[in-house]
Amino acid sequence: MAAAILIADDDAVQRRLVENMVQKCGYETVVVESGDAAIAILTAADAPAIDAVVLDLVMPGLDGMGVLAKMREAGLAIPVIVQTAHGGIDNVVSAMRAGAQDFVVKPVGLERLQVSLRNALNTSALKGELQRIRHSREGRLTFADIITRSEAMAGVLRTAQKAAASSIPVLIEGESGVGKELFARAIHGSSERKTKPFVAVNCGAIPDNLVESILFGHEKGAFTGATERHMGKFVEANAGTLFLDEVSELPLTAQVKLLRALQEGAVEAVGGRKPVKVDVRIVSATNRRLLDRVKAGQFREDLFYRLHVLPLTIPPLRARREDIPHLLRHFLARFSAEENRSITGIAGEAMAHLSQLEWPGNIRQLENAVYRAVVMSDNDQLGLADFPIGHAQAAVLPEVDSEPLIISPSLHASQPTVVSGNEIPIAPLPTHGMLAMLNDAGEMRPLEEMENEIIRFAIAHYRGQMSEVARRLKIGRSTLYRKLDEATAHDPAAGGTEPAD
Repeated sequence: MAAAILIADDDAVQRRLVENMVQKCGYETVVVESGDAAIAILTAADAPAIDAVVLDLVMPGLDGMGVLAKMREAGLAIPVIVQTAHGGIDNVVSAMRAGAQDFVVKPVGLERLQVSLRNALNTSALKGELQRIRHSREGRLTFADIITRSEAMAGVLRTAQKAAASSIPVLIEGESGVGKELFARAIHGSSERKTKPFVAVNCGAIPDNLVESILFGHEKGAFTGATERHMGKFVEANAGTLFLDEVSELPLTAQVKLLRALQEGAVEAVGGRKPVKVDVRIVSATNRRLLDRVKAGQFREDLFYRLHVLPLTIPPLRARREDIPHLLRHFLARFSAEENRSITGIAGEAMAHLSQLEWPGNIRQLENAVYRAVVMSDNDQLGLADFPIGHAQAAVLPEVDSEPLIISPSLHASQPTVVSGNEIPIAPLPTHGMLAMLNDAGEMRPLEEMENEIIRFAIAHYRGQMSEVARRLKIGRSTLYRKLDEATAHDPAAGGTEPAD
């Protein structure tokens, strides 16, 4: 899903011109004709997510400066590019002091607007990553720090937000790398316990003979090597949240003591003489189906029902591919800053390829792929060659026979370079598509074959922006992905493998 740009201008002609330019850059647009309408969209609970604003300064009613003031009052950190027909220095200074990211004079050109949008979104992504890291270190992560635009995640977020308002035990299930700990930290950071400790324990990484000691503590001399007293994770998390990651890996002996601790609200240290009362909110997580472990006799049924009070299942990355461009933008901004690299974006064919991979390691694998690409690349933008991900992991992207997406300006001097909705500097395709109706034998080609060719050309033409491809072909995104799945599964020439369910 491309970045969404809100355009606010009372002049219908200017609105249309800016809207066309923003769409040519590969972004999605939301258009309003007044400052009041802009604020209504930005502050509505059910409004679409907005990544940047192109704002006219001079409007009847609530003008651009008024919009900036209200955004500041509401705590909105969305980057704003202001535009006006009056380019005096006073207007520039006032707009920047009010929080504008950039300033353009009407009529703005395509190249000037695209650079301004790209810089604004890159800066916003970097600020978001820095804020997310800071919140994580300070224990203040909230659901606003979770990067997603997927419908598959909307229901999970709503449930998690309701859970955060109470102390109900939460069990988070999902594959490795989907962000289970991030959700646990967001639940804690959105709860009344946010000022108290958040203690994470990886149950699968603790030796069996040390589980009880680490969770519940031990007294000095309780066993060989116990040279001093240890309070245990439950006591550390008192009044806060205890996150039990990979809880399914706990040995049965420790499960018994954990169940008792949850029932009685008290823990007894190894070698201790009396239990210690604790007030702990339990959030647990597992990458396995815990109920299957219960049926196999590897997890206690009574403990399962203690933990499985409010279950959350986080979908894998392949089930929410529309999140991939936004995740890539944030990872690229962070690693470029950390590694002091001036990488401006990702090439269109690379973005299309990455959006169609299976990603068995989910977000963690995607993050590491971007990290490696930033470190190893010698160019100012990341291309397909910077992501050497094996064909065994490829999902459905068919090969597209086309000229390179980056072309020499001297060949097409009249066509400005455009930027996709994910800060991907690429150029328009140099030629128009030609669809052959007959095969080499002079017979009509099958309709399905021609349809597949049209879809492949559309993906290349719209630089891998799947939302735009679906819109232009007048089909739903799910239908588009289904057709790609079918084409790749049944056409060996497409270069892919049949996707996993």
